[in-house]
Amino acid sequence: MRIASPENSADVSWLSLRRALWPDASELEHLREMADVLARGHCVLLAFDGDGSAAGFVEVSKRNDYVNGTTGSPVGFLEGLFVAPAHRRQGVCRALASIWVAAEGCSEFASDSLVENVDAHAVHRALGFVETERVVYFCKALAMS
Repeated sequence: MRIASPENSADVSWLSLRRALWPDASELEHLREMADVLARGHCVLLAFDGDGSAAGFVEVSKRNDYVNGTTGSPVGFLEGLFVAPAHRRQGVCRALASIWVAAEGCSEFASDSLVENVDAHAVHRALGFVETERVVYFCKALAMS
């Protein structure tokens, strides 16, 4: 397994993996987000198998604001993680998930997931994450005068 950063904000391997993880976003939306992720200084790592095929990716940020369930700051935050089905259960996530966070001086690594996404919950647990709390967000539209 080879680990590398994307070539640029339009890296085709990264784009392909992102589209597999978040299929509802358009290609243009992904490209805009990819440029933003790199501009913000987030870590992006891609995993490639022996044939050079993209096997997975991780996007990680360093957060200095409060992160639910953590006790300190800064905190590494797992923004996105995907491993192609053919490469799952081979340690790709473990290889990607913590590489950058420790080097950034973070003592905690956090993440979130939708309540109903039980597959993501299982992956998090397998990576050593512990559920800390569940949150329901609310919003109220305000009439504009």
